Amino acid sequence: MPDMKLPKGVQVFERGWLSSNNILFLGDESCALVDSGYSTHSAQTIELVQSTLGIRPLDFLLNTHLHSDHCGGNAALQHVYPELETLIPSGQAALVSMWDAEALTYLPTGQLCPRFKYDGCLLPGAEILLADVMWQIHAAPGHDPHSVVLFEPFSRTLISADALWEKGFGVVFPELEGESAFIEVGATLDLIEQLVPHWVIPGHGPAFRYRADVLARSRERLDAFVKNPARHAHHAAKVLLKFKLLEQQQLLYADFLNWAAGTRYFQLIRERFFPATPMLDWIAQLTDELVRTTVARKEDAMVFNA
Repeated sequence: MPDMKLPKGVQVFERGWLSSNNILFLGDESCALVDSGYSTHSAQTIELVQSTLGIRPLDFLLNTHLHSDHCGGNAALQHVYPELETLIPSGQAALVSMWDAEALTYLPTGQLCPRFKYDGCLLPGAEILLADVMWQIHAAPGHDPHSVVLFEPFSRTLISADALWEKGFGVVFPELEGESAFIEVGATLDLIEQLVPHWVIPGHGPAFRYRADVLARSRERLDAFVKNPARHAHHAAKVLLKFKLLEQQQLLYADFLNWAAGTRYFQLIRERFFPATPMLDWIAQLTDELVRTTVARKEDAMVFNA
């Protein structure tokens, strides 16, 4: 990580690509965590938090959005810290209350997320006190319609979630479902440019110093997807396959194909973008690409290459 001049009391736990990064805030009066990682990494999330907090409680948990790799550790943290208050983007509060795993996309993507509760919402335009410093809450739709980013104006630090990485941004899931969202990705990139951050803590990958070329590359990537939505869909399908391999590490090849063929998001993507290719042939083609790029090995089983 670069020599970042983050606000006092801010600590970043950089995770792998199965779990989102976690940002821990240690204030005089309270402690908070932004994003909790994936459920299979919950024990590590708890260990990272406890090793820093010691006997202090974790008071607040904030989720930038409710994809499984950002909130999958919520339930485990709520179990360890019974008084923990969890704050989520307001757009999905009703879905969390009734626990609609279909609408929350956990079932359609074939991903895990234990049920958790929430206590309040992160409202765009408001501010929140984290480690004794006020952070702005901004709406950041695109990757997820309800996502937010957090910005601290004195240090000009941006917690960008999956709206901006050093080398791109997250899959634009609404586009896969037939909703127009590329324009929202562009608007969120415009917002980030207007904020003029000095430092960016992304949802995945190392924190970095903001540079104009980072945003320019993301805009070029977005333009390529706008011109060829099937390219984005192809990329998204490979991301979902890679995620499953990250989760399982190894699966029998036949089981891997059958899992993908029976998972609704793959059915949705193929039907909308690649209807001429039979499902199992399409999944096999995507799998071969993962092997060619050394993401995985294919023997009798698909094995993730760490």
